[in-house]
Amino acid sequence: MELGLNGKVALVTGTGSQIGMGKNIALNLAKEGCDIISADMDIEGAEKTAEEVKALGRKCMTYKLDVSNQEDVNKMVKAALEEFGRIDILVNTAGGTAQAGPIIQAPEEKWERDIRVNFFGSMYCAKAVLPGMIDQKYGKIVNFSTGIALNGMPGSSSYAGAKAAIISFTKCLSMEVGPSNINVNALMPSMVMTNFGSHGTMDPKVAAQMAERLPLRRLTTTQDIANLVMFLVSDVSSGMTGKIIEI
Repeated sequence: MELGLNGKVALVTGTGSQIGMGKNIALNLAKEGCDIISADMDIEGAEKTAEEVKALGRKCMTYKLDVSNQEDVNKMVKAALEEFGRIDILVNTAGGTAQAGPIIQAPEEKWERDIRVNFFGSMYCAKAVLPGMIDQKYGKIVNFSTGIALNGMPGSSSYAGAKAAIISFTKCLSMEVGPSNINVNALMPSMVMTNFGSHGTMDPKVAAQMAERLPLRRLTTTQDIANLVMFLVSDVSSGMTGKIIEI
């Protein structure tokens, strides 16, 4: 099945982690013929991802990006437009949590950071790329929420709250830009294998026990996530917008 991605330009945030969702998404897009903007606070990681993209025969620029800083986001998009002339796809993978404890004990700067990175960051990136997408009458935006946005988790109130806001943001934005042929959807991952390893919050035995309670008897992989992103940014899903997909 032809996905219609060859020659498209994709901005993927959160590509620094070498075991994370952002990198794998960028590589999958490159395999389908996309040129990539690899953006992350971890510029060394983003550059490693870029090297792998280029090895696949695609162009890739890197940018040291703090998504919580609107000026930084605007500069990145300006640089990307100067390099590629357009941005067709935005995947807002960048995120993380600083709170890690009861809200009553968390310093204000930590839960504010959670909100700025996980909610404002996606808004800033979308706002920056949308003028070009509207002009070209084409665009695909994929945001990321999380399962705990609906189900909750102790010690994650600011992170979960920010990710819950992504749900409404995605639905509202899809209505605003739909007439310009721009699709906006979001994924809501819960238990992704990389999360446990990269954050060190769960040992393999506990992960295996949790997997036993799931219908497929396994945790979600970064490739599972990438497969859904590929669908959402492709021509195959052109009639789908404003949807939140749990995985």
